[in-house]
Amino acid sequence: MSFFGDPLYTPKYKVAGDEIAVIETDKGTIRVRLDGRGAPIHTANFCELASSGFYDGLRFHRYVDGFVIQGGCPNTRGMTSQQVASGAAGPYGMPGTGGPGYSIRHEYDVNPNNSHVDGALAMARSQAPDSAGSQFYFCLGDQHFLDPNYTVFGVTVEGKDVIAKLRAGDEIKSVRIEHTKA
Repeated sequence: MSFFGDPLYTPKYKVAGDEIAVIETDKGTIRVRLDGRGAPIHTANFCELASSGFYDGLRFHRYVDGFVIQGGCPNTRGMTSQQVASGAAGPYGMPGTGGPGYSIRHEYDVNPNNSHVDGALAMARSQAPDSAGSQFYFCLGDQHFLDPNYTVFGVTVEGKDVIAKLRAGDEIKSVRIEHTKA
């Protein structure tokens, strides 16, 4: 059972294993190689949400210097940068408390690549292991103490300089999925 009491969601997206997430922000572009082999559920879920436009127009809502920058909360939709940065409630609720309406199974204990290195892309969750949904974070430096509790599903291949500039309130303009194979 998920954090919400519903059965865990199984994404319909079929992972090809060559996915690159292209995240356009108001500070620049980030390219992330997704780990469809090590974290197939998280990769499929992220690809599904990205392909539906779920992340487009959301804002990063949490920044902790030297730790993480976090986004993907739908409660930031329709909020200004200043509103999110101030921690104000928006029209859909408090930033950092929203999700897609479902949860997915954790994979941190089965992913052989689950390493919170600088630029790693991982899924945020509540205290319940199977409570991840849409919120994600980038590591700002190595954060290996998170390895046994949070699923890493990608590593930044371009744009670490962009990640370093991001702060709470910055916009996720769009997320699209590309494939490296022809």
